[in-house]
Amino acid sequence: MDAIKFVQEQLNQKKEFPKFRPGDNVVVNYKIIEGDKERIQAFRGDVIQIKGEGATRTFTVRKFSNGVGVERIFPFNSPNITEVQVLKRGKVRRAKLFYLRELVGKKARIKERRYVKSDSNK
Repeated sequence: MDAIKFVQEQLNQKKEFPKFRPGDNVVVNYKIIEGDKERIQAFRGDVIQIKGEGATRTFTVRKFSNGVGVERIFPFNSPNITEVQVLKRGKVRRAKLFYLRELVGKKARIKERRYVKSDSNK
């Protein structure tokens, strides 16, 4: 095993996040520190990429705020992330959804992945 990876694994505590993929709509709750005050702020948007491995793994979330697209990159190992909730599962065929940056309105929507429960007793 690589010595750098070994040290990084020892220093970082593992956080349990739900499984999510690019195209999923998520809410990321993270801590904001302003002066001596601390609060939790929610960032709701679509995951457009998951990048890296191990301690350097990150995911990018994109949302629209007042008609302007805003992207934020979150490290998986960040101590400031308190919770990640998956709201919708997206149906996409790519791992990096950078094409959404040029799309506006209804074209920028991602279809929802639906699961059909099959009855195996029949």
